[in-house]
Amino acid sequence: MKKIRVNLGKRSYDINIASGMFEGLTEEVSKITDKKKTFIITDSNVNKLYSNTIEEVLRKKSVYAGKYAFHAGEKHKNLATIEAGYHAIVKSELDRGSVIAALGGGVCGDLAGFIAATYMRGIKFVQIPTTLLAMVDSSVGGKTGVDLNEGKNLIGAFWQPAAVFVDTKVLETLPGRELLCGFAEVVKYGMISDEKFFEYLENNIDGIKQKKCEVYEYIIGKCCSIKADIVSQDERENSSRAILNFGHTFGHAIETVSSYSKYRHGEAVAIGMLMACELGVILGSIDSTVKRRLQKLLQSLSLQEKAEGLNPKSILDAMSRDKKVKNGKINFIIPDTKIGQVKILNGVDNNLLLRAIETQL
Repeated sequence: MKKIRVNLGKRSYDINIASGMFEGLTEEVSKITDKKKTFIITDSNVNKLYSNTIEEVLRKKSVYAGKYAFHAGEKHKNLATIEAGYHAIVKSELDRGSVIAALGGGVCGDLAGFIAATYMRGIKFVQIPTTLLAMVDSSVGGKTGVDLNEGKNLIGAFWQPAAVFVDTKVLETLPGRELLCGFAEVVKYGMISDEKFFEYLENNIDGIKQKKCEVYEYIIGKCCSIKADIVSQDERENSSRAILNFGHTFGHAIETVSSYSKYRHGEAVAIGMLMACELGVILGSIDSTVKRRLQKLLQSLSLQEKAEGLNPKSILDAMSRDKKVKNGKINFIIPDTKIGQVKILNGVDNNLLLRAIETQL
């Protein structure tokens, strides 16, 4: 088992990565849940696949309190689902010493984390991600939240997990489209922080498509290490952590405008990264070769490049309601000079933003 430490003082925790860890999960989970009431939050898809295994583990080393399985999908990441979750855990008599286990992808982690952050003003939770996107990104860092019709993740809280447990073997049951969505976040890490990692992805497309275990374990470990370092330096996104939003300002707007139904999060982020690169070209921060390399890698991974049929003005309007807006100005992350370097800027002219958006519609 590989352990990666997220150093946050008293809120520090480990990301535990292994293959087939569900079978050996008891010992690690029991360090947190021993003799505590533990409650599973999962979605309707993951519930059928893995909840029974986790329930058995929890019954051995903790006081298993029950489970809440919500309807799968981003469109259910809302306040109605949160309220139903609260009612379920109250019925199960969870107290301030209880633990919530988030078993699922990014939507599940966001919902369960927000419930944990706000129930009785905060109880412990652990992340057990079951999608590539959650393994490399959303399960780490403590961001939780829910969507409104007006925008994505507009309601949320920072609430760090007590631990993250990544079993790469569960990716064998992940639908192909969901696996691809995770690779948008994987590519992001190369773009913002590590050109050599970006090159590794370029050179290992066959291993990725063949789902080679050693390739996936390296990729997940690398992404988690990069994110752990960034989060350890800036837990609440006051400065440098903002680079993790590369592609997300555009991507969240695409999700909002399409009512969280046409594009998965990773697909929208892939398109958003290309828009951010185009903005970098327009502003002279990079030359067009950077965008072409990104586009070629996304094509090799069969990721989305266009948000066809969407209105550019609607995307711009949605961005103006993004939580990354400060003092009326939208924050953007764009490549700076080369792959592996980015910079933060705001106050970009709307006409330039529309130009960048229109290239990917």
